[in-house]
Amino acid sequence: MDQNIIDELTPTGVLRAGINMSNFLLVTGKADNGDPTGVSPDMANAIADQLGVPVRYITFPSPGELADAVDQDAWDIGNIGAEPQRAEKIAFTAAYCEIEATYLVPSGSPIETLDDVDKAGNRIAVAGRSAYGLWLERNIKQAVLVRTDSLDASFNAFVDGKLEALAGLRPRLLSDVEKLPGARILEGKFSAVQQAVGTPRKNAAAAAWLKGFVEEAKASGRVASFIEKHKVVGLSVAPPA
Repeated sequence: MDQNIIDELTPTGVLRAGINMSNFLLVTGKADNGDPTGVSPDMANAIADQLGVPVRYITFPSPGELADAVDQDAWDIGNIGAEPQRAEKIAFTAAYCEIEATYLVPSGSPIETLDDVDKAGNRIAVAGRSAYGLWLERNIKQAVLVRTDSLDASFNAFVDGKLEALAGLRPRLLSDVEKLPGARILEGKFSAVQQAVGTPRKNAAAAAWLKGFVEEAKASGRVASFIEKHKVVGLSVAPPA
């Protein structure tokens, strides 16, 4: 192991891993000591093991807040969706896993396909600054995005405002649709959230090493074993870079 990589990733002597607590597929519980558990913490722990250092989880309530903290020297790696807006300051690996994002529409909706959603007059509820929300900001041309500060708030905005569509991760929408008689989840996906490992752009050597680590973790079955261990439905191993 190159000492330069260890120095870049562990300036405090431990690997400080930024964990997004709002992703219910990647963080599925808490240990007795309060540490988060799930696929994302397991990935961070595996990286720390490879470096031969302890891991310390730095938790954030949303991916946007985790991304913002890159300027505050709060974490050494951050496990969030790789998006172009975030990549201006964060060097990302390729995705280690993917989550389908699609739409839920209300009972009686004339919307049948993904393409039907982006039409004038349609309003889409979305958790602002989520990875799929950032994708929608770049790609929606005619519909209006109604941004909220959380997944629950986007669901409430969709229901209370009688909006035309709710954007979300398919596994979450599968539970939301059960609360709304007649509602439907559209076939297909408008995006797949690319869950990756990031490090501040100044860590050039570490960024290159992390890319290789993630590819090995996918190819060896390590990522698949984390998904299986935590019994996560709706998460798949990303294809090779």
